[in-house]
Amino acid sequence: MLIETKRLKVRTFKLEDWQDLQEYVSQKSVMTYERDWDTSDASCQEKVKYFSEGDTMWAVELKDIGKMIGHVYFGQVQPKDFMEWTIGYIFNPKFYGNGYATEAAKAVMQYGFDELGVHRVFAKCNPDNTPSWKLLERLSMEREGCSMKRVCFIKDEKGQPIWWDEYQYAILQEEWPVFSCTVHK
Repeated sequence: MLIETKRLKVRTFKLEDWQDLQEYVSQKSVMTYERDWDTSDASCQEKVKYFSEGDTMWAVELKDIGKMIGHVYFGQVQPKDFMEWTIGYIFNPKFYGNGYATEAAKAVMQYGFDELGVHRVFAKCNPDNTPSWKLLERLSMEREGCSMKRVCFIKDEKGQPIWWDEYQYAILQEEWPVFSCTVHK
């Protein structure tokens, strides 16, 4: 699957993407609000193979240089009858500040609304992750609330969980401002 925008290819992962993935997920600053990942060569190769076989992880490639610069998660939640998807993203900081994450997320959401019949898209993020929630607002998503101490990705030195608050954002299909992209199946 491939979605093209003016500057990006948002596509199925390829096995050769593992080094580009490793380049950004191995950076502590990138993974501050994510679960710990094993970033060894073997693990990144395994992750990319797994991503390439599924339909929820989308590699984001810069058209002009052919480099994968991040990825978008877009997956349906249960029950399927609700036609609700969740979106997330992780990008290489070398490419921050150019609007690529926003452009890629818009393309994936447009595909969801047009091709999959998605009714609602939601996302969650840590309130301290200002760039993430600002991106969600650029996607015209509305903050629905804040859940207190909702998630735990890390533990302190004594092994006790460190709980984080979590914002939730969402948008309905009828609220979506149409975004121009091309889907190749």
